[in-house]
Amino acid sequence: MALGKAQGKTVIVVEDGPGFYTSRILAPYVNEAAWLLADGGDIRDIDEAMVDWGFPVGPLNLLDEVGIDVAEKAAKTMLEAFGERMIPPESLQRVISDGRLGRKNKKGFYTYDGKKKKVDETIYDLVPNGRKRKHLPAEEIQQRLSLGMCNEAALCLQEGILHSARDGDVGAIFGLGFPPFRGGPFRYMDAVGAAEIVRRLRGFEERFGKRFQPAQVLVDMAGSGKKFHG
Repeated sequence: MALGKAQGKTVIVVEDGPGFYTSRILAPYVNEAAWLLADGGDIRDIDEAMVDWGFPVGPLNLLDEVGIDVAEKAAKTMLEAFGERMIPPESLQRVISDGRLGRKNKKGFYTYDGKKKKVDETIYDLVPNGRKRKHLPAEEIQQRLSLGMCNEAALCLQEGILHSARDGDVGAIFGLGFPPFRGGPFRYMDAVGAAEIVRRLRGFEERFGKRFQPAQVLVDMAGSGKKFHG
């Protein structure tokens, strides 16, 4: 902490675990973006929806910047640690097998040929539904991605990886670019209300399975009316 503060950084303390905190809550967020793509979603729609929600870049754009191969290695660690809720779609492996690493080899979800960056339409040949894309509602995209991240943050608090909701909010905003005006995942869940968050998660769980199973701490709060902050 002293070293971080000496560098002028905002520091939080988390316990040891796969992905610690920020990488762990990022995993279901980008994984859900891959599921949306496998479900027939449009790359531009997915990224623009999350930028409109308040993130600095969209999740698939972020994968290109970080490196799709790097994300794949992290995803394997998460899958081994957390099982079913971190399962990626099979089509993501085809994207990786096609040699797409992202910006670093100028081959990813977007083109990098020196002109204006645009979606690489050939990637659709590697995923279900081909180039026939469905224009999913922005609200559904935003809820599926943001709720996956927020639910994982609640699990981190429930398991003691986080020491406080405040640390979780600070870490998500400064470490991941979570929309500052939403206050972080815990402030956001407080604003929406635990009961409504659980209702939305249950709806997605019925449609898509265990990756949307709500954290027990959220279920308990939905029944008691408590909030993470105060």
